[in-house]
Amino acid sequence: MSEFDSDSIIDDIIRKGQKIADEVEVAYESGKSIHATLKGREIGEAGVSDSWVFCIRIIDGGKIGCSTTNDPTRWEKCLDAAKAGSKFAAGQDWEGLPGPSATNGTPESVFDEKLVLDSSLISGYIEDLLNGASEYSVDVAGGGASASASSYKLANSAGLIYEGSRTRIGVSLETISGTSTGYESDIVCFADRINPYDVGKQAAYLAAHSVGAGEIDTGTYDVVLSPIAASQLIGGIVVPALSGKNVKAGRSYFADKLGEQCLDESFTLRDDPFHGQGSWVRDAEGVPTRVLDLIKDGVVNEFSYDLKTAYRYGEKSTGSAVRSGDSPSIGFHNLYFEGERQDIFDEKVLYVHDVIGAHTANGITGDFSVETSNSTWREGGEDTDAVRAAMLSGNVFEMLKSIAGVSKEPRELGNVIMPSVRFNNLRVVGK
Repeated sequence: MSEFDSDSIIDDIIRKGQKIADEVEVAYESGKSIHATLKGREIGEAGVSDSWVFCIRIIDGGKIGCSTTNDPTRWEKCLDAAKAGSKFAAGQDWEGLPGPSATNGTPESVFDEKLVLDSSLISGYIEDLLNGASEYSVDVAGGGASASASSYKLANSAGLIYEGSRTRIGVSLETISGTSTGYESDIVCFADRINPYDVGKQAAYLAAHSVGAGEIDTGTYDVVLSPIAASQLIGGIVVPALSGKNVKAGRSYFADKLGEQCLDESFTLRDDPFHGQGSWVRDAEGVPTRVLDLIKDGVVNEFSYDLKTAYRYGEKSTGSAVRSGDSPSIGFHNLYFEGERQDIFDEKVLYVHDVIGAHTANGITGDFSVETSNSTWREGGEDTDAVRAAMLSGNVFEMLKSIAGVSKEPRELGNVIMPSVRFNNLRVVGK
């Protein structure tokens, strides 16, 4: 479907939507993607696809209904479904969708104009992944590569029209050696920023290094969480606690702590919508985005809101609406973790590459118990002896009250920018 056709449909949806509801909003996304997945060292599946979707949201008497379709001939049915859904929704105070307005900054480009989506691009990535994995004696269990280009348009009955484009490239590889496994991946927006060879090599190293891993005695240790492990615990527990929806519902550790020094004074958690892969000048509801210092120097500084939550509780939207599926909800754009950068590997530590089970952590209290994966002793910046999987337990909020340091160089994990983080005296349950 051409952009001209989609524009015409968007106009028709808004025109008819205004006749059956107070307000109507249309989010339209179209794109092309190409991918290949590995089964062992062979490509098991590959494909090229074009996709597009209309998401219609209506607001009528403070009741919100939403519906989605990828069939252009069914947009009227989709609009009717949104209207029907609104009848079952609970009404709330609603002060209107945003119209045209000034924005707060200029986001980084996330669109690679030089990216050509063809089979040679993907086959080249796959070859580089496998060549990198060949640096170690391991088997390849799976993996893949993908690239996409998409465009996004948001329009509503208040006169707002906002659009943007982005490209995305991803590679991953899983390896195995005996009973040890290794997994590595990367996601970027620009082709010149991805290195599949290094991704394959690292995945192979993790599996090879873990062969013959030793036991660890139960006790307290100085631990460094890799960016991957740290993002799973902090992203899965701390970030939801800063959502205005959870705060107002009393489901947040920070619910009554706004303005309080709750965490280490070196710790800052910032959502920057202008720098990173999740850059947008407006959020998924059209509200201008801005930099949010959610935690600043250890102080709970502000919470994030979308329109629905802000209107319900007498707050202002912070431009934090994101869309995954149909209806927008509170999220973040580019999450930056900042702390006191230093050499955190100068003394011997247990380096935890990944954790399993972070989703089972208590999001309100912060208590967690996770299994470590691909752990190793690290001294002087070099890995020494690998450590067999153990359990790491504690409380994330208590941990963040005493951060021993963060690595000088953070890692970009999609739209999360996270350093390695050192904690002293964490409890590890070993043999």
